[in-house]
Amino acid sequence: MHTVGPHLRPARTRGARCAPLLSAVVALASALALAGAAAAAPPAAAARAARAARTADPAYSSTHVVVGLAPRHGLGADAAAARPARTAVVRVPRGGSIAASLARLRRTPGVEWAVPDYRAHAAARFVPDDPGRAHGAPGAWQELQWNLAGPFSVNAPEAWENLIADGRPGGAGVTVAVLDTGVAYANRGPFRRSPDLSPFQFVKGYDFVSRNPFPNDRNGHGTFVASTIAEETNNGDGLTGLAYGAKLMPVRVLDSEGEGEASTIAEGVRFAVRHGAQVINLSLEFSPGITASDIPELISALRFAHHHGVVVVAAAGNEGRTAIAYPARAPFVVSVGATTERGCLASYSNDGTGLALVAPGGGTDANLPGDPNCHPEDSGRDIFQVTFTGSSPRRFGLPSGYEGTSMATPHVSAAAALVIASGVLGPHPSPAQIVTRLKATAQKLGGGGDEKLYGAGLLNVAAATAPGGPGAVTG
Repeated sequence: MHTVGPHLRPARTRGARCAPLLSAVVALASALALAGAAAAAPPAAAARAARAARTADPAYSSTHVVVGLAPRHGLGADAAAARPARTAVVRVPRGGSIAASLARLRRTPGVEWAVPDYRAHAAARFVPDDPGRAHGAPGAWQELQWNLAGPFSVNAPEAWENLIADGRPGGAGVTVAVLDTGVAYANRGPFRRSPDLSPFQFVKGYDFVSRNPFPNDRNGHGTFVASTIAEETNNGDGLTGLAYGAKLMPVRVLDSEGEGEASTIAEGVRFAVRHGAQVINLSLEFSPGITASDIPELISALRFAHHHGVVVVAAAGNEGRTAIAYPARAPFVVSVGATTERGCLASYSNDGTGLALVAPGGGTDANLPGDPNCHPEDSGRDIFQVTFTGSSPRRFGLPSGYEGTSMATPHVSAAAALVIASGVLGPHPSPAQIVTRLKATAQKLGGGGDEKLYGAGLLNVAAATAPGGPGAVTG
């Protein structure tokens, strides 16, 4: 085995004389509540109705409406216009709907208008201030991280905005296990925590190579992968992580050379499942000749993960072959190929039956004459992330040379975390639902008959986390 903005409430105005208006509002609210109670739904149905209201139109409040009362009798048009509007906020009865409440209110004598309470939001987009290289300008991460923002990226900024709107910024509340060479997660002995990873981002992990509870990285590969998933973002330092709000579970199953046995990896998978991981990232592959019958303990562990509702994502392999490597080839595992900055299949990326998706992995384009995006004569950029700049676990930077399906895989793991956190598929989506969503929202690539080389297409996290669409819960 080897590695390969806050909501703003609209302003309200109140009538010059409060007592008559208050009486009218109380009468309206009481009538509305009685009408709603008469046809109140059971608690479960009420919850579904409220969730449906939020999903159907998140642009306005699902709990109340705004009512305007007609001007007092005897006031001329000019006098009425000169006075503050007589308005009130009326709560929707439990189990009621916005539409039904508005219909009742609009039929009520003395009500001039009744409308939803629409939400505004800050006009500025969420653009993290991470500078990229040392002394870079705020936001200059975009110059390096073509994989997250750009023509053939995964469209991270839009996804980040979706999750902020959902109240789960960066995939907060989801745990991703990184089974790799370890992660630079803590200062301990000769080891140092990566400067762009927070100590509060981690949950308990384990080192199955050294057999201790300290899965420190001795290679840099695992730290790179973990940083792609959840590097600190908008902290004025380094680069960004796709699911920056998720928790990371570091599980060391590969040694300092990036090698590990199937039995060790199987232990890591079972540990991650039993300790609450919702997504497992496997940026590793076996040699081409290895089959499922050669690694039965790992196949069993992967089946165990699927049975417990955990999404497992693995690298398709870096041999440029028309066959997916194990463990990505195993049932219930999401296999990920790699693309370049031009949207071409990477020259090293395996493809073939069972490939689920592709994601940015960097490097040189494959020689695909029918694909207009492929230019193998031109070099392509690597993937960048904060990790070791050499062999020392104490020196960090943005080294070049990282490309591969190992680099593509954490994009999909992070995307799965964001889909789970968004709630677009409901509170507890199954692995099959999540994978179907990622495939259905992927960007189609290829041309001239080679479309199948890209699986379902290029991961599009913005589309996967947006409200509505394939598999979305609407009620």
